[in-house]
Amino acid sequence: MTQLHGKNFIAGTLQNSGDTLTAVSPLDGSSLEGRFCLASEADVEAAMEAAAEASGPLAARSGSQRAELLERIATEIEALGDGLLERAHQETALPLARLTGERGRTVGQLRLFAAAAREGSWQDPRIDRAMPDRQPLPRPDLRRAKRPIGPVVVFGSSNFPLAFSVAGGDTASALCTGNPVVVKAHRAHPGTSELVASAIAKAVAACGMPAGTFSMLHGQGSLIGIALVRHPATKAVGFTGSRAAGRALCDAAAGRPDPIPVFAEMSSINPVFLLPGALAERGASIAQGFVASMTLGVGQFCTKPGLVFAVTGPELDAFREAVREAVIAAPSASMLTADILDAYTAGREKLVSLGNATTLSEASAEADAAKTQASAVVAETDLASFLADEGYAAEVFGPASLIVTAASADQLRDAAASLEGQLTATLHGTQSDLAAAADLLEVLATKAGRLIVNGFPTGVEVCPAMQHGGPWPATSDSRFTSVGTAALERFVRPVCYQDVPDALLPDALKDANPLCLERLVNGVRGTH
Repeated sequence: MTQLHGKNFIAGTLQNSGDTLTAVSPLDGSSLEGRFCLASEADVEAAMEAAAEASGPLAARSGSQRAELLERIATEIEALGDGLLERAHQETALPLARLTGERGRTVGQLRLFAAAAREGSWQDPRIDRAMPDRQPLPRPDLRRAKRPIGPVVVFGSSNFPLAFSVAGGDTASALCTGNPVVVKAHRAHPGTSELVASAIAKAVAACGMPAGTFSMLHGQGSLIGIALVRHPATKAVGFTGSRAAGRALCDAAAGRPDPIPVFAEMSSINPVFLLPGALAERGASIAQGFVASMTLGVGQFCTKPGLVFAVTGPELDAFREAVREAVIAAPSASMLTADILDAYTAGREKLVSLGNATTLSEASAEADAAKTQASAVVAETDLASFLADEGYAAEVFGPASLIVTAASADQLRDAAASLEGQLTATLHGTQSDLAAAADLLEVLATKAGRLIVNGFPTGVEVCPAMQHGGPWPATSDSRFTSVGTAALERFVRPVCYQDVPDALLPDALKDANPLCLERLVNGVRGTH
């Protein structure tokens, strides 16, 4: 494995600062190799100034050139070999098999965005040609296309050290559209972050991109993170994390003299609605799938099903029994950090201690606190209690969930209407169940960014049709996604060119259409 140096990456150079941090293994609490320099205010200034200087030259690079950069980053990450996975395992306790899959997802989405950079349709070119003879007033020549927004600050996430961190989807989509990126590495996996940053830095240099195209800093989110958001060169922010941290970044961005967008994924409990026919037909298999989804990754997925609604009756009783047995058998496992375990423990205790909540089942396997282990729990309550106390709807990040019982299927719509915004909402039903639940589905469509029928929400496919975002507090802006090619829309802005000579127009808007893009010209879509 590449030797760790613990320095910050600033525009192609390595910078030392005074204070340092050490990574801690959640598996045994031991300190891991390497001391990592915490960025100073001067480091923030240097990184952002370099990003600002690179912004114009990077935006001027062709889509093919940016595609080559993204592909080279993917290749350099693969070249790190198993050493990257081993370090990520040490820092996060995530299994090597899971990390292998996550690395594949990371390089896969880099190559997906490379294809998008070459193809260029993200520019969405629109042309309305001049009509000088139009009465009573002539129309000027109007041409609209999207362009890079400028330097983007990206915050690495705790639970996806590869796919949502230094070279994750936020970084890939920003680079794809020609924006420099400054990453604030997550404190929980600094060694993993450094290794990936070294791969990006190599790719930037090999492709001859401006030095300020990429920087990465270590530091406290409450200090360095806020400073990055407030810096005048920053034009947008990508974040995945807690509601409290996301809200702090949104407030900092809104409080600037020039407010900027923050695209934050923050909080979701991902409700599951069980309709009577489905419970009668396959309640046991639904129970197995639910518990498997709830405990996947020790419940540390933003799409973990943390809430289940169902109608009382013998079918639900059978489902509850199957859930009880599956939870008892669920193994304990290490969480990402001791702080996350502490938060899970507090949230779990609060959940089961709410007024009318009872514990349906707990895992029998003992959780070893020295190994940062958590065990699964499922609580239950009735709908009236749930609606009367918002504490029941609080996210518990970890392997915990709540079953809420309703007196009738009609009450499920009331339950759905009471929810905050979510990343996902799931329905399990037979054909007749679903036909009768059209109103419920419509309510859920106002609450969630992705609707799932007869499946489970964990697992987010990286593809153009994916929507990974939802109404507040799931994300800060429900119009956008952080997964899939539509994620590019976050880091661009439209510009209209009026009566601009052809030679001065972006290639996407020139009469000859040198990029062969599909364009909307005088209301007609085609490659003309």
